[in-house]
Amino acid sequence: MTFRDLIQLYERKKKQYGKEAFKYISQILREAKELHKRDWLKKPTPNKDHEQSWRAFKGKNLEKLIMYIIKEEVENLGLKIVEGNTLERTNSKNLSEELNKVKRNLLIDYGEFGAHLPDVDIIIYDPQTCEVIAVISSKVTLRERIAQTGYWKIKLSQDKVTEHIKVFFITPDEDKTLSIKNPAKKGRAIVEVDTDGSYVMSEEEIEESDKVKKFDRFIIDLKNLIYAKRNKK
Repeated sequence: MTFRDLIQLYERKKKQYGKEAFKYISQILREAKELHKRDWLKKPTPNKDHEQSWRAFKGKNLEKLIMYIIKEEVENLGLKIVEGNTLERTNSKNLSEELNKVKRNLLIDYGEFGAHLPDVDIIIYDPQTCEVIAVISSKVTLRERIAQTGYWKIKLSQDKVTEHIKVFFITPDEDKTLSIKNPAKKGRAIVEVDTDGSYVMSEEEIEESDKVKKFDRFIIDLKNLIYAKRNKK
């Protein structure tokens, strides 16, 4: 099971459901898990059961799948997209001049403890200025990751260089943390107060708000954000 196989599963759903394909991400992941297990049984990972192996695959490839889904539309807005790992793992000397500037524009200053990048999965930036527009974290469920996302939003907002950066969370929300606005679960409360919003890739009904919406609103909101920024200049 490879990322390419995951893309094929998504493309099949896209042929079937068009722009609504995002609602079936959990279904795609269930199908992918069966294929992954079939391959894993042929060559099991030493000291790991299949569930551990699958969780690692799923976590790494969900963010890649989201990038695949939004990349073209993001680029149509004149923006670029890059994986957070690319900036985190690559030595600055080996980055292009463009990505080096993007990295510098995202660093959080911890004073005597140095400058560090926030833990995010996807970075959207303007290639003309290398200004970071938004960062995205993604997970199948919210759990502890949403608290981390809220933390990074707070840290970014404390510096004039990074205070404008929008911090989003994209998720299939398989544990339905975001479904109900009132009474809100802890994860929903964090999204509403400490992030710029979450987009849900699910066919389940959710109580939407300014901060919690279905995934098909993501590009619309990004477009509005860009237009507002350009009209300010």
